[in-house]
Amino acid sequence: MGFGRRAALPVTVVVGMLSLGATGVPERSGPGLRAPQEVDVVAVVVDPQSRQPLVVLQGKRDRRSLVLAIGQFEANGIAIPLQGLTPPRPLTHDLMLNVLSDLRASVRRIVITDLKEDVYYARLELDVQGGGELTVDSRPSDAIALALRAKAPILVEERVFDQAERQGVKPGATPPF
Repeated sequence: MGFGRRAALPVTVVVGMLSLGATGVPERSGPGLRAPQEVDVVAVVVDPQSRQPLVVLQGKRDRRSLVLAIGQFEANGIAIPLQGLTPPRPLTHDLMLNVLSDLRASVRRIVITDLKEDVYYARLELDVQGGGELTVDSRPSDAIALALRAKAPILVEERVFDQAERQGVKPGATPPF
């Protein structure tokens, strides 16, 4: 592959990412809005009754917990970096991080942004070489797995904690994968 084609590849991939859900500059907190809260990934566990994998997050500011039902593959994707393991070959989230790095982009942070009908939503906030920012829609489980590998902050909008408490979201609720 010649230099010209190699140089065009990052542009093509970024344009492709934009067409698949990237939305531009990340939203910021403003007056009257509560800033998202950084969380720790406390554990990946299996609900003993439903056998559903769960990821448990805990707010650093107020210690509130958020429990998200995830799939088995997603649970593995989160558990591996939590345990400090490095697979012999890149798994999907490792591959994504490698691609971002080769494109001169890095994960600045991920934010779990919403909860609608027992489904959580998230976004990846990326820094692109040259000062650019890019926001990409993501499933929370994939965003968490990527953030753990990138050692990037994981945040949850305060309204998500509030919505989960109001809706009484059950930890074993089955998400659409």
